[in-house]
Parts: sequence; C-alpha cells; structure tokens
Amino acid sequence: MDHKAPLYELFGLTFNLANVLMVTITCVIVLAIAIAATRNLSMRPTGLQNFIEWVVDFVKGIIKSNMDWATGGRFHLLGLTLIMYVFVANMLGLPFSVVVHDELWWKSPTADPAITLTLAVMVVALSHYYGIKLRGASEYLKGFASPMWFMFPLKIIEEFANTLTLGLRLYGNIFAGEILLALLVGGLATGVGGTIAAIIPTMVWQAFSIFVGAIQAFIFTMLTMVYMAHKVSHDH
Repeated sequence: MDHKAPLYELFGLTFNLANVLMVTITCVIVLAIAIAATRNLSMRPTGLQNFIEWVVDFVKGIIKSNMDWATGGRFHLLGLTLIMYVFVANMLGLPFSVVVHDELWWKSPTADPAITLTLAVMVVALSHYYGIKLRGASEYLKGFASPMWFMFPLKIIEEFANTLTLGLRLYGNIFAGEILLALLVGGLATGVGGTIAAIIPTMVWQAFSIFVGAIQAFIFTMLTMVYMAHKVSHDH
C-alpha cells in the first residue's frame, strides 16, 4: 500500500487524479443503479426495483427514528443518496487495486481522508443551513448558548469534533480494510503454496469488509440524520 498518489497541479492547486477518477466512477455507478431501478416501474416490484424500494423504506425508517416525518421528509433524498454513495464508494477498492508506475489509481475513494472529511463538512454545513432556515437565525443561535452562555465555546468545539469523527470514522474503517487485504495478498501470496494459503483468509476478509462497508454507510447516514434532527428540531 506504499504507493504514491497521481498528483496534478493546475492554477496553483494540487489535484489527486485518483480521487477525481474514483469519485466520478462512484457517481456514475450510483446514477446507473438509480436509472436501472426506476426505468420500468411496476406495482409489484421485482429485482433491482424491489431492492431500491427496500433502501428507500430503510432510509425513511432512519429519519423517522430521529425526527418527525413532517420535518425529516425533506431529507429523504439526501439520506438515500448518502447511503448509496458511501456504500458504493466503500466497495470499489475491495475486488482489486490498480497501480501504474508506482501510482495508486484504483481504490475506494472513502479510503482517503480528504474525501470523507469533505463529506462530513458538507453534512455539518447542511445541518447548520437547515437549522437556520427552519428555526430562524435568532432561535438557532440561542441554542449555542443553551442552557448557559458559557456553553458557547463547548458547542463550537463540539461542531469541530462532530465533523472530524464523522469523516475519520469512515476513513479509518475503509482504509484499514484495504491495508489488511493488501497484506494478505502481498504477504501470503508468494509462490503456489502461499497463494493457496492466502485464498481462504482473503475471501473471509473480503466478506467481512463488505459487511463493514455496509455498516459504515448506515452509520454515516444515521449520524447525518442525528445531526439534522439536533439542528432543525425545536426540542433539541
């Protein structure tokens, strides 16, 4: 896993081309799934439509467990997009990785802290935006000094802590999974005997990584709705 990132400088900014590639691929896959699942809708769903409807109901359940549907219904598409995007992103680096001239091009985009922290910043920023929009600026800002004014610095620290933990939790779990897969393949798979010995633990860890990727997509979406509920609900 000790490979360089393919970097490109433009207008004084440095871009990680692998991140750009993998984020784009993730978006295309999620869009393709959405189009395929809704192309031929039927009253008795089967196949991919049935799966998507289950995901829709699952996300709806997450929202309703944190806030009333009259308020939280507006976040349904956000939650659905997040859980699909994060899950697909978590899966991309599991089957294989692509290294060209010692540069890592194919990996899970969520195995990079820049991607996961960007998602976390987006979620926290949206929670502040909707908090102000639905409660009004005055009432919303009073919440930072509740129950006493000296709580304000602690509330600010909490916002930074929420952002870091939301992003780094996802990054740490996915990156650790890819590191172990690389160690299993690179460390054991030397020669015929090593390759055979590596097959079973690699398959077991692949299955476990799929489970972890799904759980992390759920946790990220759940925490997003928890943050939203705390910002938009009048009783928080």
